[in-house]
Amino acid sequence: MNELAYLGANDARDLMSSRRLSPVELLEGLIDRIEAVDGSVNAVCDRRYEEARQEAKESEVRYGRWEQLALDGLPVAVKEEQPMLGRSHSFGSLAFADDIAEVDHPVVERLQQAGAAIHIRTTTPEFSAAGFTHTDLWGVTHNPWNLAFTPGGSSGGSGAALAAGYAPLATGSDIGGSIRIPASFNGVIGFKPPFGRVPALAPFNLDQYCHDGPLARTVADCALLTNVIAGRHPGDIVSLPDPPVLPLFGSGVAGRKVALSLTLGDFPIEPEVEANTLRVAQVLQEAGAIITEVEMPWRRTEIIETGMAHYNAIFAPYIGAATPEQFELFTPYVKAFARSAAKGGLDYVEGLVKEGEICAPLGELLTTYDMLLCPTLGATGFPVGEDYVDTTLMVAGVEVEHYLMGALTVPFNIASRCPVLSVPSGFAANGVPTGVQLVGRTYDDVTVFEFGYVIEAAGLLEGRRPELVR
Repeated sequence: MNELAYLGANDARDLMSSRRLSPVELLEGLIDRIEAVDGSVNAVCDRRYEEARQEAKESEVRYGRWEQLALDGLPVAVKEEQPMLGRSHSFGSLAFADDIAEVDHPVVERLQQAGAAIHIRTTTPEFSAAGFTHTDLWGVTHNPWNLAFTPGGSSGGSGAALAAGYAPLATGSDIGGSIRIPASFNGVIGFKPPFGRVPALAPFNLDQYCHDGPLARTVADCALLTNVIAGRHPGDIVSLPDPPVLPLFGSGVAGRKVALSLTLGDFPIEPEVEANTLRVAQVLQEAGAIITEVEMPWRRTEIIETGMAHYNAIFAPYIGAATPEQFELFTPYVKAFARSAAKGGLDYVEGLVKEGEICAPLGELLTTYDMLLCPTLGATGFPVGEDYVDTTLMVAGVEVEHYLMGALTVPFNIASRCPVLSVPSGFAANGVPTGVQLVGRTYDDVTVFEFGYVIEAAGLLEGRRPELVR
């Protein structure tokens, strides 16, 4: 096996600092892995190899001069949704297949300033509008752990790229679980930062549901990337100054109080998800945390209805601006989304009222507890290529009203100021990983990472790697 494929970012940085590994050698090893594997996974929509090779050579010079930057020579996979000057910016849509970005996203800008080599850009669903990843433009992206399942979405290409060994770091964005769903399904770490922590581009930087953030295979690597991309940016008026410096190692959680909710009210969860979540709770308890199981007064239909009021107010006008010719090129799930928005439901103000009602009990809970622990998804996988336009999702024997009810992520886009770290909790019988969400108090990013280190140390993925890339 190409061992460079699973070398962590912090470990690679240490090896390059001591001159035991060349940035060029690392990049070439990852390119070899991508070319050997991606015909099966299909997580890459844009190869930027030649530019990355030049950047790796420049990093090698800086290491030789002891002038290295925070991410010097580290290959990073970037979600295509985040524009990169002069490269494709299609949003996975045939209607915009020829569009070229005219600006760099702030995350891209900061990666390049930190010396990263952006070697690939990763697949998404069309307009990043789904919890799975396939488009008519790029085809179907598969989960490296089980090719019969999706890697999730909308940052599915980034999650799959990490699981398949294409990069030690990746970027994503999250408006309803789009970082955390792929993190869970791919057995990696995904962080939904609190609103304003990581800068974005107008107009969606003003959308409180929207969060750009990192994915990685370890908690420390996720912290490393967050430390680089977080903080005030002149192009984003809502970006926050003075982000906390996330630790690159754990310091323990003894005496910390954790609220455990398996269903967040009435979200169904598969027995394997429940068992793996309880195992995480046991790990924390053995580390000295105080675990209390709680009942949340939420109902999944109200959560999704509230979320849809927000999405419809933003997404429907965006799609509605398309010409009839462009609309005909959209995927079935995007057309269904647009038509669903036209059918009504809560209006925007009614949705705001519901958001307040949903946030209130969580705020009260987090005055007593340091963190809320819950599953990332109740489902153990979404079959690959399914868009849930004409079919429904079954979770634990329950036919849910909307497939997003197979995830427990949307409440924390509504409660957008809460940091949420998704970490692996084990595996389902189908070989697809499961995950848990660590939900922190408003803007308390450090605490969720402290808990993440403890869970990671328990080795719940048992050192396994996807069969595909052995």
